[in-house]
Amino acid sequence: MTDASGPIEPLGGQGQPVLDRLAFERLSVAHRRALKLHCYRMMGSLNEADDLVQETFLKAWRARSQFDGRGSARGWLYAIATKSCLNAIKARSSARRILEQPERPASVGAATGGPTAELAWLDPYPDAELPDIADDRPGPEARYEAREAVRLAFVAAIQLLPPRQRAALLLCDVLGWSAIETAQLLGGTTASINSALQRARTTLGGHDTQGRPPRRSEPSSDEGLLLERYMQAWQADNLDGLVELLRDDAVYHMPPWREWYRGHQAIGAFLRTVWGNFAGYRAVAVGANAQPAVGMYALGRQDSIWRPHSLHVIEDGDGKIASLTIYVPPLGPSLFAAFGLPPEPLALRV
Repeated sequence: MTDASGPIEPLGGQGQPVLDRLAFERLSVAHRRALKLHCYRMMGSLNEADDLVQETFLKAWRARSQFDGRGSARGWLYAIATKSCLNAIKARSSARRILEQPERPASVGAATGGPTAELAWLDPYPDAELPDIADDRPGPEARYEAREAVRLAFVAAIQLLPPRQRAALLLCDVLGWSAIETAQLLGGTTASINSALQRARTTLGGHDTQGRPPRRSEPSSDEGLLLERYMQAWQADNLDGLVELLRDDAVYHMPPWREWYRGHQAIGAFLRTVWGNFAGYRAVAVGANAQPAVGMYALGRQDSIWRPHSLHVIEDGDGKIASLTIYVPPLGPSLFAAFGLPPEPLALRV
């Protein structure tokens, strides 16, 4: 099997197995982050991605005698990881994680449903865990740029696909595998893979992409400025200034609540119903899904403790916010540790 990285050099010395322990450790270090991202795209979960990467390397070590060094080690590992993900999806209660309930209309006014634990919510992905995008170029047949295929909206969209279609699209359109290679891994004919790809592309093409700006392969300076203005609005208790940063057609999600909002007026009206719940906010810039993101600490009105509150992921569109996803309690604080943020209450000066 081959892929964009090409065949590797033989890893063992003369008289040694192709993958001895030292060579396998080098292989693990070289590909761990890329494989974790692949598992995350398949599963939509940080914890499951971590577990499946561990499972992938365990299976690879046990099956190392099957790798002869003439093919691509990267492709061999992706094959193991993809099969592990498909098996894991079969074993769990929900085949996908969501940012928005399918067919649920946009909300208006206050949110009243409360956190919903029975739904599987899509996790954001820490930029610190991303492979070096410049060194993780997809194959020539890939349809998506590396940064685009990391975006939260893209991962949410591919979660709508049946598992086999999801795997085919990731292997072919994101990693750049050929339909022949993908058929060898997933089973079936090349024609069946092409058919699955066509159905997957049609689904993605119709998933709320109207009016979205074309994506850039590199972040722009506008993103940094937008993030700075966003953080200032929260910390200055400036709700009107925050609403001004939203595009007219902006979309707002707040897992694990079912409600979601469309349009800057509807979003602003909702935020006014909750804006006074805390005495202040402190924002810490992070990165999620190759997008600007913020970890937010909130100051309780009855004490002087700054508590982890929410994780915000921003999608820039023409210098304004096209999409805003805020992971609120109890889900938001549970994500802080993965983003290198102190997960415990902080005693800071007001």
